[in-house]
Amino acid sequence: MQSPVNCVVLLGPTAVGKTSLAVSLADYFDWDIISADCRQVYKGLDLGSGKDLDEYVVEKKNPDGSITKKSIPYHLIDVTTLDTEYNVFNFQSDFYELFRDINSRNKIAFVCGGTGMYVDSIIRGYDFVPVEENKELRKELSEKSLEELDSILLKLKPNLHNKSDLLIRERVVRAIEIETFMKSPECEELRKKLPKRPDLNVLVIGTTLERPVLRNNILIRLNERIRNGMIDEVKKLHDEGYSWERLDKLGLEYRYISDYLQKKIPTEEQMTSSLYHAICQFAKRQETWFRGMEKKGVTIHWLPEVTDKETRFSNALEILKNSGIQKS
Repeated sequence: MQSPVNCVVLLGPTAVGKTSLAVSLADYFDWDIISADCRQVYKGLDLGSGKDLDEYVVEKKNPDGSITKKSIPYHLIDVTTLDTEYNVFNFQSDFYELFRDINSRNKIAFVCGGTGMYVDSIIRGYDFVPVEENKELRKELSEKSLEELDSILLKLKPNLHNKSDLLIRERVVRAIEIETFMKSPECEELRKKLPKRPDLNVLVIGTTLERPVLRNNILIRLNERIRNGMIDEVKKLHDEGYSWERLDKLGLEYRYISDYLQKKIPTEEQMTSSLYHAICQFAKRQETWFRGMEKKGVTIHWLPEVTDKETRFSNALEILKNSGIQKS
């Protein structure tokens, strides 16, 4: 007999209203929300990463006409600074710790996010171990070109999850370092000492919108964030000492605005237009990733592609209740 669901994941591409739906579900079931967003973990990345923390506050009208506000607890937002490099291993480790705590309170762990590798790492249980820096290996690799490093990595890991890593030298070196250790006897000894990973029975709900609606949402949200000071946010980060190279690695908004601030893109209008099209392409890549997860055996219960919030909520509620999840 299959164990009951102890983890729910809500995934989907950018600008489809995941947070709003997640907050409604968390409010109904009295859940915490665990964010699965690779940029929202960083302090100072607010508008560009779309934190929208005001959405985590639910307002309810009382019989006397007064308003009661309730804050939905959230996790893995603003947990580190740009001085560190937060990655999928960190996310998985932090999630397992949160899962154990939430599970001990007889609650279901509820994950919401669009970073495909993050959600996939817990749904399919990526095999990670902590890997320390190998100075001798790094010295040896320092003499090789990026093309040679890419070749080494692909031989070690033919089914590489994220091919974009092949474009960044330090990431390729780190990936080679990890894969080399994973195949070593030392790794097997380390595994014996690591805490047992929790047994997860994950229910995955997906939400997206028809392409024209999604594109319009992206445009509206992008213009709002620029009006609200997203350009100033990127400038402030650079003024605080973070290099353009560091900002470039933080994704499209930070990359394009950094280029604009460096005058590589001549006007704000051109920057906005280019960024809009890049985000639309990114949303398509997110959906491709989720389809790839399904091809690898992950069942995703997709909601109807409707914009009405109440309809999406009721459809999600039906999926959850049909899976044996009841309001506590």
